[in-house]
Amino acid sequence: MEKRAFNVGLFARRLILVAADAILINVSGFLFAVMSSSEEIAELLPKVATRALPVTLAYIVIFWAFGLYNSIWKYAGLNDLIRCCVAGVIGGMLGVSIDLIGSYFHIANMSHFDALFYVSTTLLIIALCGGFRVMYRVGRYLYRENITLIKGKKKRKRVMIVGAGDMGMIIVRELEANAYRKGKPVVIVDDNVRKQGQKFCGIPVRGGCDRIPEIAKKFMVDEIIYCIPSATNQRQREIMNIAMQTECTLKKCPTLREMTSNSDIQKIKNVDICDLLSRPEVDLNIEQCKYIEGKTVIVTGCGSIGSEICRQVAKHSPKQLVLVDNYENNAFDVYNELERIYKDKLPLFIRIGSVQDPARLAEIFSEFNPDIVFHAAAHKHVPLMEDSPCEAIKNNIFGTYNVAKAAADFKVEKVIILSTDKAVNPANVMGATKRVTELIIQYFDRKVATTSYAAVRFGNVLGSNGSVIPIFKKQIENGGPVTVTDPEITRYFMTIPEAAQLVIRAGSLSKGGEVFVLDMGEPVKILSLAENIIRLSGFIPYKDIEIKFSGLRPGEKLYEELTMSEELAGRKMTANNKIFVTPPVETDDALLESTLEKLKNANESNVRDLLKIIVPNFVQNEK
Repeated sequence: MEKRAFNVGLFARRLILVAADAILINVSGFLFAVMSSSEEIAELLPKVATRALPVTLAYIVIFWAFGLYNSIWKYAGLNDLIRCCVAGVIGGMLGVSIDLIGSYFHIANMSHFDALFYVSTTLLIIALCGGFRVMYRVGRYLYRENITLIKGKKKRKRVMIVGAGDMGMIIVRELEANAYRKGKPVVIVDDNVRKQGQKFCGIPVRGGCDRIPEIAKKFMVDEIIYCIPSATNQRQREIMNIAMQTECTLKKCPTLREMTSNSDIQKIKNVDICDLLSRPEVDLNIEQCKYIEGKTVIVTGCGSIGSEICRQVAKHSPKQLVLVDNYENNAFDVYNELERIYKDKLPLFIRIGSVQDPARLAEIFSEFNPDIVFHAAAHKHVPLMEDSPCEAIKNNIFGTYNVAKAAADFKVEKVIILSTDKAVNPANVMGATKRVTELIIQYFDRKVATTSYAAVRFGNVLGSNGSVIPIFKKQIENGGPVTVTDPEITRYFMTIPEAAQLVIRAGSLSKGGEVFVLDMGEPVKILSLAENIIRLSGFIPYKDIEIKFSGLRPGEKLYEELTMSEELAGRKMTANNKIFVTPPVETDDALLESTLEKLKNANESNVRDLLKIIVPNFVQNEK
């Protein structure tokens, strides 16, 4: 066992505390002996002196047993004071016992005092010894305050705490423990009217959450910390949106799930735009994912969505999980993450290869004989695919075709591909190619009896690679301006975990040939999104950071749709109220086959016309 080095400073501090307690114990005893006795001081002194040593030792031993000399008193709290009170009471009882024993054995100059003396002495010892420790903390605080004023350090942030509960107390203590370097709480708001007008940890509670802007202005608040992790998602968003009306920086405490799953989680963190837009979490139970258990699963494409699908699949005990990507870094990152979590409990494999290479896919499918395939590999950037349309054809259309063909050849049970709302009445090459992928999986579902094929269609995913949010954050880091294409442009958004979980749920619902459409909620105005991200970054839109409108890019629409008009009549809600299913639209298989053959040799001049043959509602935008 490693020996601890002797700490001279700690020993000296403990010695000072012991000496101070000894003095305070004897001062208390002498003071009340004089007050409660009719004897002259000259006669009383020998009695007090005789009992002083054993009583003092008794108190110090009890104080030591209760850890009063091991506590870090600059952080002294209620628990420390309670221990001090209990130790003082026990010490008082020992004092009575010592005097009784002395009287019983007729020890010289030692006699029993009355009850008032013992009660009063005990209370004074508790008050003086406890007060000495609290004064140490107060003294340190005043010292720091004076030093701050003398040195003229940067003004401390004035902090509003939202929520006068347990988490609010934890955050207040956290700020205090850091000597208020991260900000000083000056006011608390809470919807509980019984707490309003009171003080919480010495901080005034003023009004409910609806008055946040007014109270923040009155108390000159610089930062607001949200501390109600138990509130519903909807109420959390409501409160955060109210706080967004101020010019304060907005932060929050971790959620209850984060606190229970990670003991090292940071107590105060920045509010992310996802917190303002996120929806209720998807409730995936074990039965809904039973189809994954004991099966070999391949996930193609380990980008933001593909990686999250890997995480979700790993939770449901697959026989093997195989990550397929032509970009090794993404696959390597998620592989390391899952290996650290599951260790030997989950057989994990990476295979580097492109979905554009049917021979490589055949090798991988032959090696693992998968039961389920989630096809997430695709080119997704609209402007980039407008500039390189033939690459979108190779990766999105023929990559999907190759995966579907390999699945048929190796008798895979299920193939689920990821599609996009941009496939509905597409105005760009990327959207048109994704609509073709939907048609391809429906084509294979009709032709192949051994494999069930389905597609899942959803909108933009918050925080995914290439989404608008990382772009806005980068522009803000560079001092602006933030560029929005059009003040009226809207998009559907959902979180990465929600999208991945619904994709897996759709897999359990699939019977073959469906296009599942996820409930994306209400569309979000991109301009409002930009303004909120600027505020969350601690700036004021149009004042600190400019917003400029660049005009719609080639292939970009003002708004996206989730369902085509010809699908609406047959659209139905599934057993999951967040997932709708549209039946296959009647298509000409011969036309699809012949056009795919032509697309293999497509070029910049004819690729859009060929896409329009398969996707008649593809509206070509001029570059």
